[in-house]
Amino acid sequence: MGAMVQLAVARNLAEAEEIQTILTSAGIPSELEAAVDHHPRQLDDAPQKVLVSEDSLENAQHAIEAMGEPDDIVED
Repeated sequence: MGAMVQLAVARNLAEAEEIQTILTSAGIPSELEAAVDHHPRQLDDAPQKVLVSEDSLENAQHAIEAMGEPDDIVED
């Protein structure tokens, strides 16, 4: 497995776990990491980085795109 790289930044833990579920269903392991430093006693839901193996990045991007809602797709 290659080095872990950032796939996405989720607004909160729930969104990060949604992305992680999509990746797991595609057979792609992932990890979550806080995107910002915050005090350990704060209860707010901090943004989360979703990390995948560098080797899996392209497949992870395709998995996320395939599972996205059509309304969420922004075309140039």
